Amino acid sequence: MRRLFFLSVLVLILSGCSKSSASAEENYDIATVKLPPKSENVAYDKKASPNDAPPPPPPQKTGQQIEQKIIKEATLKFETDNLENSFSQIQKAVSNSRARIINDSEGKDFATLFRNLTVKVPSQNFDRFINDVSKGVSYFEVKNISAQDVTEEYIDLTSRLKTKKKLEERYLEILKKANKVSEILEIEEQISTIREEIEAKEGQLKYLESRVSESTITIEFYKTIAEKEGVKISYGSKLWSAIESGFYTLSDLLLSLLSAWPFVILFAVFAYFIRKRLKRRKKE
Repeated sequence: MRRLFFLSVLVLILSGCSKSSASAEENYDIATVKLPPKSENVAYDKKASPNDAPPPPPPQKTGQQIEQKIIKEATLKFETDNLENSFSQIQKAVSNSRARIINDSEGKDFATLFRNLTVKVPSQNFDRFINDVSKGVSYFEVKNISAQDVTEEYIDLTSRLKTKKKLEERYLEILKKANKVSEILEIEEQISTIREEIEAKEGQLKYLESRVSESTITIEFYKTIAEKEGVKISYGSKLWSAIESGFYTLSDLLLSLLSAWPFVILFAVFAYFIRKRLKRRKKE
């Protein structure tokens, strides 16, 4: 019993010594570990925090905006005392505005002498030309001025044209790599179709640009023929005109009768037989 007691005491003493040595080793290991510097910890914290993220780069500047495309047109109509003076004034306005007359017509009806002009004016000189033509005009019977914004249509045509050209380039690259005759023919057909569409859109774009760059102005001016001018015609001239008119009327009547000669002959024959028959009855 005593031996067992001494053995148990000895085991307890040895186990306590081993625990103390293990704890001493752990303390030594902890003491020898080096912590990272505070600056590194701060940097790590900053990277981990989404609120401290660096600001995004400034947006890139987009391309320059397309200039507004506007089609201007005008229609003018007014009365004047002198057609030549009004035309000279319009010619001066055409010269000052670098415009051009593309249509010029004149005529006469029952009560007026008139002249119609169609003028092409550079859009930047549109207002100046209207002001120059309006000088000396008391009032306009018609004055219509319109401005149509076609910027959206212009942008759409330009965008579609670029797309078609890029598509044509891709087909041309494919054509270089094609080996089979059937593939080559099919690709060439597609290229031909795209080329037609490109040419059509280029034509539309040029037409639109021409209408934007030059405005169309229609001008009609006229002079009323005064009733007093009829007094200048002498009475003898009026009488001779009336005789001529009657002669022409009589000639037309005779010509119409001559054209109906078969009916006249038939009527005469029919009247002759009826008259002859009536005479016979009277004799009986």
